[in-house]
Amino acid sequence: MQELESTVMELIIHAGEARSAAMQALQAARKHHWAEADEYLENASAAAREAHKIQTALIGADEGCGKIAVSLILVHAQDHLMNAMLCRDLVEELIYLHREVQELSKTQTH
Repeated sequence: MQELESTVMELIIHAGEARSAAMQALQAARKHHWAEADEYLENASAAAREAHKIQTALIGADEGCGKIAVSLILVHAQDHLMNAMLCRDLVEELIYLHREVQELSKTQTH
C-alpha cells in the first residue's frame, strides 16, 4: 500500500510539473520570448510523458480486474494528470495565437 501511495504521489508531482511548465510557457509567450516558451512547452510535455508512464504502469498492474483499490488520492492524481494535459494543449494553442497576432501587427506597421 505504501508503494502505491508513493507511485501516486509521483504521478501528482509530474502532472504538477507539466501544468506549471505550461503556464510558464504562456507567460513567456505573452512577453514574446518564443524560445523560452518553446522550452517550457517541451518541459511540460516531458513531465506529462513521465506522469503518463506512471498512469500506464498503474493500469497495467490493475489488469482491468480491480487489483488496485481506487482511493481519493488516486482519483486526485488522475484529475491532476488530465488537467495538466489539457492545460498544455490549450497553452500551445494560445501561444500559436500570440505568435500570429505578433506577426499580423508587424505586417500592419510596415
